[in-house]
Amino acid sequence: YGISAFGLAKQLDISNTEAANYIRTYFERYPGIQKYMEDTKTAAAKFGFVQTPFGRKCHILGINEANPKIRGMAERAAINAPIQGGAADIIKRAMVKIPSVFLKNDLGARMLLQVHDELIFEVENREVEKTIEVVKKTMEDAANLDIPLVVDIGIGTNWDDAH
Repeated sequence: YGISAFGLAKQLDISNTEAANYIRTYFERYPGIQKYMEDTKTAAAKFGFVQTPFGRKCHILGINEANPKIRGMAERAAINAPIQGGAADIIKRAMVKIPSVFLKNDLGARMLLQVHDELIFEVENREVEKTIEVVKKTMEDAANLDIPLVVDIGIGTNWDDAH
């Protein structure tokens, strides 16, 4: 999100110099990230919003504020919104498809809850393997990206056990 050396040093309990070196090395190793961040901040300031990879607009309040603290928070939100918003778009695409996939496969599983990028289901023991198969495929096929979506599945009698 554009953390400062001071913020990183505090989080990791290291010196500001060491934190600054981590940040510098990171951007040297991945220069496309710095470009993405700058381009995103510029576009947000110009248009007042950013877009997810699927075209959903995320309005960024405070992006042109004179107050640097408010503007900085808005810039971090602008950088994050397309990434996190894109992930939200993908999970919603999968959620919309899953009920019909369950019907098509004669599965009685029920989608109970979404937590960030996770879906939680209630499934009869005899349907676990088939449900895993169709949920994994549906989620991995929810979007066509340059990189594959990989879905991990956990099983348990409660959410904690499934992790």
